[in-house]
Amino acid sequence: MTRKTLERGDFRLLHYAGEVTYCVVGFLDKNNDLLYRNIKDLMCQSKNAIVRECFSTMDPDSRRRPETVVTQFKNSLLKLTEILMAKEAWYIRCLKSNESKQSGQFDEALIRHQVKYLGLMEHLRVRRAGFAYRRKYEVFLKRYKPLCPATWPHWRGEPADGVEVLVQHLGYLPNEYKMGRTKIFIRHPRTLFATEDAYEKCKNQLATRLQAKYKGYRAKGEFRKQKEAATKIETCWRGVQARKEREKRAWAVKVIKKFIKGYMTRGQAKTTDNSEYLAFVRQSYLNRLKLNLPKNVLDKTTWLSPPPVLTETSEMLRKLHYRLMVRKYVRGLTPQKKAQLQLKLITSSIFKGKKDGYAQSVSQPFVDTRISEQDINVRVMQMIRNEHIKYSVPVIKYDRNGFKPRPRQLVLTKTAAYVIEEAKIKQRVLYTSLKGISVSNLTDGMIVFHVTCEDPKQKGDLVIQCDHLFEFLTKLSSIANKQSAIKVVQGSIKFEIRPGKENAVDFSTGQEPMVYKAKNGHLMVVATRARTR
Repeated sequence: MTRKTLERGDFRLLHYAGEVTYCVVGFLDKNNDLLYRNIKDLMCQSKNAIVRECFSTMDPDSRRRPETVVTQFKNSLLKLTEILMAKEAWYIRCLKSNESKQSGQFDEALIRHQVKYLGLMEHLRVRRAGFAYRRKYEVFLKRYKPLCPATWPHWRGEPADGVEVLVQHLGYLPNEYKMGRTKIFIRHPRTLFATEDAYEKCKNQLATRLQAKYKGYRAKGEFRKQKEAATKIETCWRGVQARKEREKRAWAVKVIKKFIKGYMTRGQAKTTDNSEYLAFVRQSYLNRLKLNLPKNVLDKTTWLSPPPVLTETSEMLRKLHYRLMVRKYVRGLTPQKKAQLQLKLITSSIFKGKKDGYAQSVSQPFVDTRISEQDINVRVMQMIRNEHIKYSVPVIKYDRNGFKPRPRQLVLTKTAAYVIEEAKIKQRVLYTSLKGISVSNLTDGMIVFHVTCEDPKQKGDLVIQCDHLFEFLTKLSSIANKQSAIKVVQGSIKFEIRPGKENAVDFSTGQEPMVYKAKNGHLMVVATRARTR
């Protein structure tokens, strides 16, 4: 709002940006603002560093009249004009947004007034009608040449030709630019903005590429130095190694000659020529023997053959080593393992080389019993309570007439073998009445007990099938001391149904194990073929 009143001595000028009020009071005192010498001297002696710096240029011995403020302002204005004239002028229009000098407030009428009086709209129309941007070829090419592969990094021809190649690569349309004698003219600002955006993106790529090139150059130089150093070190090291190798070869030649002489005289008595060779032979054999000693007591074939000079020594060492292995093995046996070995020894004496399937049973340990006392009927336990149960196993009993299979329990005590059906004792076989036990030489589990029939009412021989044949017969022979009574038979086994009447069990091999009554009235047992190792 324009102020209507003025003070005495004031006058007002109306500008496009607003009104400016001036006061004429003091205009005539513009040459009375001298800074006297004594005041300057006082300022130079100030303890404030800034004040001393401001007055340090004063020459205290100068007799010239001190400059006034107007003179100083005039001189500063002349210097500023010289600086501006040496530069390329760029005009910046500033708009006052409000009178209160506060941010965020825009006086629309004030801004419209300033735009009108500054002539900004006319200027924009003129610039839009013509070419808004103009730049010399050298400057334009120097700035934007990274945008074209043909002009980067150096353009060898004329700058105008380089600019033409550059703008063609950037895709300028014919109506967007003009080529002058020394400058290029660009019509639309968006064309220049697009070029500048592309340049900003390209700068990062150029910086990365320059860094990569420089790092590569540094790395190559460092690598070259390291390679030269490594080559020198390798040369020296190879020389040292070659000298050592030459010394080793000379020593090896001497040793080989000595060993050849020792080998040629190895059959003779110990002399100076063959003493080292014989010592080497002994040491080499002992070292090889140390690495190839037998690890098992049963291993009798891995002992190394000794040279003639160590034949007697090798035999002594072999005996000592086997004695040591046997001693360690015996000391490491537990009572349970010892009992197992004793039973396996009995099994071996009865079946080894006679019955198929024995080799597969060697690695299977025997158990104390196959049926626990809790699984035996209580009534049966009460009947045989005076006899201690040593072993029990499930079996299949075949009837003497018809050979019908019956699942039973076979219990061995101190004095007899009991065939049990649930709560009944079906047959009791005293060890004293046991004439013999017959088994086949095949892989079947068929067993025939030959019983002495002193009473005509007494039952005849017992025919059973047991899956644990080797274990059962070993336990029986150990308990009843009937090792010699067990016979391995080939072909068929005859047994007595009752006194005066016989039958037989025939054996053969096949693909599948079977037990059935043959047409001739015999019990036919088909066993599988034994697996060979």
